[in-house]
Amino acid sequence: MKKIQFATIILILAIASLQAQQSSKIKIAVVKYNGGGDWYSDPTALTNLIAFANKNLKTNIAREYETVETGSAEIFNYPYVHLTGHGNIVFTASEADNLRKYLLAGGFLHIDDNYGLDEYIRPEMKKVFPELDFVELPPDHPIYHQKYDFEKGLPKIHEHDGKPAQGFGLIYQGRLVCFYTYESDLGDGWEDPEVHNDSKATRLKALKMGANILQFVFNMN
Repeated sequence: MKKIQFATIILILAIASLQAQQSSKIKIAVVKYNGGGDWYSDPTALTNLIAFANKNLKTNIAREYETVETGSAEIFNYPYVHLTGHGNIVFTASEADNLRKYLLAGGFLHIDDNYGLDEYIRPEMKKVFPELDFVELPPDHPIYHQKYDFEKGLPKIHEHDGKPAQGFGLIYQGRLVCFYTYESDLGDGWEDPEVHNDSKATRLKALKMGANILQFVFNMN
């Protein structure tokens, strides 16, 4: 209990400091996990999303994102962490416990399926929240209606298996602690234009949805 309370205090103080000091920079991070999956995919994605959010939402996010390991105490320094990849992912018991404490303390996890992540991430998140199941968020959920409105919910950015884009959430005591974007591939849409040769319209749609996620997280905290 004391460890959870201490972690909560750390995160609350970090968020309060970020909100109170306009001169300071909010930092966000990508999650480095074990299991062999490419946690490092889409290397330019967050950089571009940060630039878009700072310009259009007037946020004050540090231009360069950080990398944080699942089991590290450093994760409590970030109000938002992003996890992506194509393949295998494994959380140890201690990593799952650390991630749970982070999310219960006020942190937020965005999981973006970069194609092939689904079969691995679902059982691993069950280690984090055995009592919760992913639920699909309805189109009227606030995350789709921040600065930008997405009347039909999560936008489709890249085609994978002919399935519709779906946004799932883990909701703990009424609070969305994890947002899982499936069959959308937002991160690919955030990447530099020449990486996937997406149209300007497609990239803008992806960036707007990403900005909504960040705004939702910052408003929530």
